[in-house]
Amino acid sequence: MPPSNVSWGIEVGAAAIKAVKLEVDDDNVRVLDFAVINHPKVLSTPDLDPHDGLRPSLGALTSTKDLSNAAVAISTPGHQSFARFAKLPPVEAKKVPDIVKFEAVQQIPFPLEDVEWDYQTFVSPDSPEVEVGIFAITRPRIMDQLSLLGEVGVTPDLATISPVAAYNALAHDLEFTEKTPGTIILDVGTTASDLIIAEAGRVWIRTFPVGGHQFTEALMGSFPNLSYTKAERLKREAEQSKHARHIFQAMRPVFTDLVQEIQRSIGYYQSIHPGAELQRLVGLGSTFQLPGLRKYLKQQLQMDVYRLDQLKRARVESSRESEFNAAAMNLCTAYGLALQATGRGTLNANLMPVQVVRESMWKRKLPWFAAAAGAAAATAAVAFLRPLLDNTAFTGAERPASIQRAANEARRLKSDAEAAGVTEAAAGDTTAAELVSLLDDRTLYPRLVDDLKRIVSTLRGAAAADAASSADNGAVFELVSYDAEFTPKAGQNNAGSFSRPRSGQSGSNQGVDLSQHDHVLVTASLETPLEDARIAVEEAIYGWFEQNATRQGVPYQITQVAGSPYWTIEPADASAQTGGRRPGSAPSYRDPGGSYPDPGSRPGLRPPGGGQFDPGRPPGQPGQVGSTTPVERSDAELISLMQREAPIDAAVAGGSQAEARWRVNLVFAVLLDAPAQEDES
Repeated sequence: MPPSNVSWGIEVGAAAIKAVKLEVDDDNVRVLDFAVINHPKVLSTPDLDPHDGLRPSLGALTSTKDLSNAAVAISTPGHQSFARFAKLPPVEAKKVPDIVKFEAVQQIPFPLEDVEWDYQTFVSPDSPEVEVGIFAITRPRIMDQLSLLGEVGVTPDLATISPVAAYNALAHDLEFTEKTPGTIILDVGTTASDLIIAEAGRVWIRTFPVGGHQFTEALMGSFPNLSYTKAERLKREAEQSKHARHIFQAMRPVFTDLVQEIQRSIGYYQSIHPGAELQRLVGLGSTFQLPGLRKYLKQQLQMDVYRLDQLKRARVESSRESEFNAAAMNLCTAYGLALQATGRGTLNANLMPVQVVRESMWKRKLPWFAAAAGAAAATAAVAFLRPLLDNTAFTGAERPASIQRAANEARRLKSDAEAAGVTEAAAGDTTAAELVSLLDDRTLYPRLVDDLKRIVSTLRGAAAADAASSADNGAVFELVSYDAEFTPKAGQNNAGSFSRPRSGQSGSNQGVDLSQHDHVLVTASLETPLEDARIAVEEAIYGWFEQNATRQGVPYQITQVAGSPYWTIEPADASAQTGGRRPGSAPSYRDPGGSYPDPGSRPGLRPPGGGQFDPGRPPGQPGQVGSTTPVERSDAELISLMQREAPIDAAVAGGSQAEARWRVNLVFAVLLDAPAQEDES
């Protein structure tokens, strides 16, 4: 809640409702109004419903005092709430909330989701320790109190516990600092007493069940025929009664209990704060008006005992100053509540449920929203009315003749344009765009030529390696044809698909459906005297395609044509009927596992794409790709280029031209619309 300079502090006590209205300007505190409204019966009266006892008093407050246009702060009794204190380990300031939450879980005997809680940290100038005070109240209890106030139209902005408000009042009035002598504030209420210790800049609170109610019950025990109401009146008038000695004698055990609780509290505080010096006690509450109580406490506690007779820093600007000072001992808690609502409280624990605060804020802003809505409606009405008036004036005005002449001329020109046919859509000239598109993919075919160069170099290297360990060391490869044909994917004038095998080809289907891709079909043929060199074809070609199918920086992907292997081998001419071997030599082939089978079994080599090739099959017979298609030799320029890139050394070739030669047919597809890897460089 943002602080307000005008506020009401309302303490709902068991004997009366105390309320104080303050206006704070800089350091000046002015008491604008106050009230002490006694309940018809003390709320501790046996068999009395507290709500029934509170409603008349709350109604009297709201009917006699204007609580609007001011912040409202309320308190809950100390015995209905929790105040726990702990020392924190040395941690960074930003970690304090987490540590405090952990301490709250340990200290509060209820789940945190069932309570409203807040905390305040204390730092002593002479100690590095940080202490924390945790204040809490169960959510049903605070909501019950707010519901009762809501019945009379009061929605508080702030809620705290009574001991915190009493401390705020005296801390402001006596100007507490770290050097203020250790002070005990004893607020003796109707059913319980709040003991607050202020010392060295820190605060400690304890509530114990000894109050005015216990004094009244002691009188009822000593005088059996005395009702609770008469015993309460007798307690207040004890000093004027002729039975004063008997009355104080009856209440003496309660005096003793009160002193013992105070001594127990002081002893515990000094045990956790060695060296603490408590020098004085300030008494609050109506019970402190009992004759002899101050003297008795002073003798038993061995310290100065004072009773609050006035609030020194509160200025009452009316004729009621003496009345306010006389009631100061009872108005102290309400005074502290009003101070905290104006932002002048030393302790700022707020136990108001967030939901209630939010609803209160919206309720207060509702008149402003209504005013804004009214202003918006008025603005909208003006914005709507003005165009309507303008349109009416325009419609009623006589149309100038110049406008009619311009309209007639426009219609005539439109008619002439339609007659000339210049309004029809014209066909676009795409010649320039088509010329520019000729430059698209201009680097593609040089890349394909470079790939073929790499394949030939790979085959030559593999053949040379095998030739080094064999009797025939003249195995070389010669490019005899090369063709690259672009085909768009289906639906874009696709001339065909390579998704099913051709007649006579292997039925394997390990490639992709080329009808779904823009692609280039690459075919090439190389000739070589086989012998041991043909053995290298299998691993060399398959290995190259496996390693180079997808490469960084290359804008296409190489794949196997569905139904066709990457390569096939067949005799280069019809005279090669001996299976590619010299007369009298054994066939030279091996299976994919690398072993050399029985020459009589002739299983044929199985290339990586599936199917088989048969070295003894003549050309033109049904077989692999290239066996039924004539070799194209029209790309003389590409062949010449490959010959320059991978020249044939006749000296290395060895053997005569009459030796059997074999042809290696390469078939693969280049996908142009497949995602390529990015170049890491």
